Amino acid sequence: MLKAISFGLAGFVTNFLQPDVPPDIIPYRPLVWESAAVFQLSYQDDPTVQQLVERYINQLGEQGKSINRQGIWIQSQWVPLGQHQGTQALSAASLTKVATTLAAINKWSLTHQFQTAIYRTGSVNNGVLNGDLIIAGGSDPLFVWEEAIAVGNALNAAGIRQVQGNLIVVGDFAMNYAIDPIVSGQTLRMGIDHRLWNDEASRQHRSMKAGTAKPQVAISGNVQRAEALPGNAAKILVHRSLVLSEILKLMNIYSNNAIAEMIAQNLGGGPQMGKQVAQDLEIPENELQLINGSGLGVENRISPRAAVMMFQAIDRSIDSETLAISDLFPVAGRDTRGTMIDRKMPKGIIAKTGTLNQVSALAGMIPTSEHGDVWFAIINNGTWDIRGYRKQQDQLLQSLDGHWQLTPLASMLIDISKDFFGNPERIELVSSAALVNDGTSSE
Repeated sequence: MLKAISFGLAGFVTNFLQPDVPPDIIPYRPLVWESAAVFQLSYQDDPTVQQLVERYINQLGEQGKSINRQGIWIQSQWVPLGQHQGTQALSAASLTKVATTLAAINKWSLTHQFQTAIYRTGSVNNGVLNGDLIIAGGSDPLFVWEEAIAVGNALNAAGIRQVQGNLIVVGDFAMNYAIDPIVSGQTLRMGIDHRLWNDEASRQHRSMKAGTAKPQVAISGNVQRAEALPGNAAKILVHRSLVLSEILKLMNIYSNNAIAEMIAQNLGGGPQMGKQVAQDLEIPENELQLINGSGLGVENRISPRAAVMMFQAIDRSIDSETLAISDLFPVAGRDTRGTMIDRKMPKGIIAKTGTLNQVSALAGMIPTSEHGDVWFAIINNGTWDIRGYRKQQDQLLQSLDGHWQLTPLASMLIDISKDFFGNPERIELVSSAALVNDGTSSE
């Protein structure tokens, strides 16, 4: 052992205490993990992007559009790549729904389901409820004809075909986007009794799964509003909405203002929601000013940079092996309905549109091999040339596509939705209201 140590000491003296003899330098070999793709992404500027932005802005100016009313922000995950008035808040129309989406997933999980419960008072004899039928709303923003038809069929399966009393609405219940509880109650009354259907209800029934029955629950009384459940109310069933991720995707694909407003009201209203988002992301207040959750009204003002920051925050918030940001927003090449009709964006780009009088906006993500996910926001204000704005937005994205190599994941181009409107599996029978022929009830 001592001999080995002595040889080691001699080697130390020979190699390190003789300055005139340069030591051998062994070339550094990178570790395997350092060669992973994520560490090869560019952290540097990309001057071509700024050139494309300036060309785009100049073209708008040549058309007589005020360049001071246009805003762009483009950045990779870490590095800004191009911008024009990127921190200037502009009327952003339905880009407001990006804030609503972020606020929603900050409050609820992506698998959250809004619950609507059905109660009864009185007994049921031979299919007749000798009391009231009560619907207790749970703020479901997407309770539509198909859901009402499914509830009607569930009530029939539970043994109720006629209600001698009233239909009473408690809580936040909206059907077909009508926030007035009486109007929604009247629509529900139609939905659960096929003999009252209008053309729209009949059409929606035909679109449902083949073999779906036509419900018949006749309400003899009136539709009324109540502040609370009566003490003798017995729960019959619970209806669960589509999961939140599906609701948000439909809201964004169709840019549905009613859904956005109902969600925002659950979050304290547009102004409060906007302040909370700005505070959470440390966005300056002057870059995010909201009056509602839908984007209706030019007073909803967002800077392109703030829109990008919100998209990035949504992406970070999705901690799921089965979901991605593409499951919350439209994807070019996958979605050809709603706001993506007639758009000419490169395939694989995630995009949220915004349109108002003299406002056209577009924001989202571009998957690239050079920079990874690149986030962008384009906001155009000032003229009625909405069609022209959209065309040039798409052309800018096409130019970026020509500059980069887009690498959308195959999963981004596939709609994985498995649920559907009127799915009876989302209705749970809590206590059977079905009564045997002798008229006795079971709780």
